[in-house]
Amino acid sequence: MANKQETTASPRVTAFFDEPTNTFSYVIRDPQSTSCAIIDSVLDFDYASGGTDVRSANQIIHYIQSEQLHVEWILETHVHADHLSAAPYLQAQLGGKTAIGKNIVIVQDTFGKAFNAGKEFARDGSQFDRLFAEGDKFSIGQLEGYVMHTPGHTPACLTYVIGDTAFVGDTLFMPDYGTARCDFPGGDAKTLYHSIQKVLSLPDSTRLFLCHDYKAPGREHFVNQTSVLEQRKHNVHVHEGISEEEFVRMRTERDATLGMPALILPAVQVNMRGGEMPSPEDNGQIYLKVPINLF
Repeated sequence: MANKQETTASPRVTAFFDEPTNTFSYVIRDPQSTSCAIIDSVLDFDYASGGTDVRSANQIIHYIQSEQLHVEWILETHVHADHLSAAPYLQAQLGGKTAIGKNIVIVQDTFGKAFNAGKEFARDGSQFDRLFAEGDKFSIGQLEGYVMHTPGHTPACLTYVIGDTAFVGDTLFMPDYGTARCDFPGGDAKTLYHSIQKVLSLPDSTRLFLCHDYKAPGREHFVNQTSVLEQRKHNVHVHEGISEEEFVRMRTERDATLGMPALILPAVQVNMRGGEMPSPEDNGQIYLKVPINLF
């Protein structure tokens, strides 16, 4: 049964879309002040050349500076497998505190072993200024936000609830596209089902902002916003009436057909470090690893 209580605070939300990775980043602004937060930023990365660029991040910087905003938070919904985070660059340019879910330590341990990260890689979440747990509160000016732990896609996934908005990361996609995959290390379809029910217990009118859109068949435009009511009524994977057993069976069968995200190997190595690159080797060069046959 959905919670019918209505929220009143309404943040101003500006979206930035990176089409190469199908990623939406957001600036969330307190309408009563100049305070803002950034969610799920993108560092441009060309896998073929190993080159990075800050075009996408600079679009956010230009907007924030032109609006004369003050950044309080640079937030990650999870350790992304499909794009690299620009959090360190944004923090250096704009300030603010970085944050992610406290279960980042599980992800760091898993992938620290997978990539044979050296002793210089701390697996305690210390790369971030704040590690959030279920129910933790934070503020953006006069806006009050809180954290929902919504694992299943990864162990560290969070949903940020700020006024009448919720930023769900990869947990949900547009209703015509469905839900997140659960076949990464630490993922679990049963856990994701229950996380989604938490999100869908928010008021019907809650605006849900998504991290990705892939344009479901028949839809011509990218879309980044939906609502709790739309998801409950129309999500093709998890609408009202879909049981946990039905969802787990569908999600497991679907995940078995999916290929690996194109940028998962560089993305996880960088994002588990809070967006920083690995330390340079003895020749001064930074390298990202490609494990052979591991995944």
